[in-house]
Amino acid sequence: MKYIVKIVLLFAIFCSATSCRTRSEIDLEKIELADDNATDQAKLLYHRLQEIAKKGIAFGHQDATAYGVNWEHADDPANLRSDIKDVAGKFPAVHGFDIGHIELGNAANLDTVSFALMKDHMQKMYNRGAIITISWHMNNPVSNGGSWDTTKAVPAILKGGAEREKYELWIQGLSEFLNSLKDKKGNITPIVFRPFHEMNGSWFWWGGENVSTENYKQLWRETKELLERNNVHSLLYAYSPNTLRDEQDFDTFYPGDDYVDILGVDIYNHSGNEAFTRSVKENLQILQKKAAINGKPYALTESGNNNFGEDEHWWTQTLYPGIKDSGISWVLLWRNDRPSHYFSTYKGEISEEDFKEFATLEEMLFLDEVKEIAN
Repeated sequence: MKYIVKIVLLFAIFCSATSCRTRSEIDLEKIELADDNATDQAKLLYHRLQEIAKKGIAFGHQDATAYGVNWEHADDPANLRSDIKDVAGKFPAVHGFDIGHIELGNAANLDTVSFALMKDHMQKMYNRGAIITISWHMNNPVSNGGSWDTTKAVPAILKGGAEREKYELWIQGLSEFLNSLKDKKGNITPIVFRPFHEMNGSWFWWGGENVSTENYKQLWRETKELLERNNVHSLLYAYSPNTLRDEQDFDTFYPGDDYVDILGVDIYNHSGNEAFTRSVKENLQILQKKAAINGKPYALTESGNNNFGEDEHWWTQTLYPGIKDSGISWVLLWRNDRPSHYFSTYKGEISEEDFKEFATLEEMLFLDEVKEIAN
């Protein structure tokens, strides 16, 4: 008996030192999500995101393990690799994927990442403690063009619309994929789902001048309802406009607190680094104010350096000053595709050494730092 007591005491001391909490200590019944029937795993993920924000900012990267600059997972399929790990020695805490073309029944997404590989990496990284988020660059359901085909389409896929049946089939296919994602215990993997993003811009068929605000809100709500009808209850719904002009810009397309779990914004340095840092600060202050009303987590849901190979100190002098002490749960950098098109860093890239310094900042959290937080 005395040995059992010692073990319990040692565990208590360890937990006190690391601030760990067991699932039994988290009252999941008190966690209210957009989906009234959300799984316990989805609720726990929501709680984790709130806890992460108290400790720092989780670093994320799109398609982190699928490919990087001058390599693909297929080159060495027995090992998980990422440009971030190559540079900093640790994996991102947040892993982003895009499911564009799943609606077409294709084997691979619009960036040629196979859905089989995506599923495998989602499950592997989640089992290691990572947070998984997905966006959806879906085709235009009216013209059959890509996401950037701005043929008006939203009314056609709302209830009673000419392409409603097609859209319901698209959601059915997505639902089957989402419900096939399982963790090592057989539970469905919880996902941060970021649909219809950057809707305050007019470059996608679902946003800006291409849709009325009421139709956008209805599309969001009906999509959630369709997913739930297909027994999908593993999602946290993230709303992420493009760079905001003001609070009203955030509210214009917002479908309502009952339909959103996480507040986000997407910001790139299109207008230069000084403007970017200032914009990130101002935008995250808007999110912080909105989130404070109901305690929702918030994040810089998509970002990256557009000045490929030009900014030696972009991480510590441009990005970090914008997100420092902002209260966000994570920042996600967009994908690294090739030497002329990448948004993070990689081995031999001009900002590699600066990223190493950035990665050592106490506030920045990578996979090893977040895997024990309320997990």
